[in-house]
Amino acid sequence: MGEWVTALVFGLFLVAFTLGTSSLIMAFLPAKQEEVVRSQVEYGFFGVAGLVLSLVFVYALM
Repeated sequence: MGEWVTALVFGLFLVAFTLGTSSLIMAFLPAKQEEVVRSQVEYGFFGVAGLVLSLVFVYALM
């Protein structure tokens, strides 16, 4: 049963890391002029939050 928990935490880590990385990449892509700052801040926040959450899942795996 312990292997199921490890597999689930690893899957959650992959999802959080992928979403965090893709959000950070989206923060640096060009956008429309009227929404540049807002979209960069939103994508940056979700990117950092996703990477922090993935680090928490890595810690849970140890």
